[in-house]
Amino acid sequence: MHRLITLWFGWVHDWGYLGIVVLMAMESTIFPVPSELVIPPAAYWAVQGRFTLWGVVLAGTVGSALGAGLTYWAARWLGRPLVVRYGPYLGISESQLLKAERWLARYEAGGVFFARLLPVVRHLIGIPAGIVRMDFRVYMAMTVAGSALWCGVLAWFGARVIGDRPQLLDHPDQMILVLKAKALWFVGLALALAALYVLVVRLTAKPAPSES
Repeated sequence: MHRLITLWFGWVHDWGYLGIVVLMAMESTIFPVPSELVIPPAAYWAVQGRFTLWGVVLAGTVGSALGAGLTYWAARWLGRPLVVRYGPYLGISESQLLKAERWLARYEAGGVFFARLLPVVRHLIGIPAGIVRMDFRVYMAMTVAGSALWCGVLAWFGARVIGDRPQLLDHPDQMILVLKAKALWFVGLALALAALYVLVVRLTAKPAPSES
């Protein structure tokens, strides 16, 4: 894993915007590429004049959208039986899939949006969305919105945290730990907003029509 982290870190530095797009696309699929390794250092280099902050956020959003779209269509094409059969090899149990399917069936657009702001869930939400054949346009709109917000937050953290501690660039493993610790408050806020969204949806939901 350390070798992979070093390799991916080099892609951001050497490939520029293309490296950001490729890595964020991988991050939105089943590949374990941490977005904290991609956007924050790119944002730091943007402050130094190598990139632009808006360019970093845009490249990250485009990459996330590409990976999310690929995951959606792969799951939709493979279908539920194959995902259930081989999902455990990817860390996806049938119970997790059932929960995600129920979540999407009830909260659709908002569910996808908030999923893009949460660790782990972020790169798996496309699988149940594809299986239940969620409207692709809605799925992508919420994916782009959530990804843009997440990339913006990471870019802000990168400019501030790495800007104050540039030595972290020489230790990618440590950099990820520091950034994750700093971002905990944002994840907590995202969870709180998601809970509020669920509460509002439930309170305003129309009762199911009774069967005669």
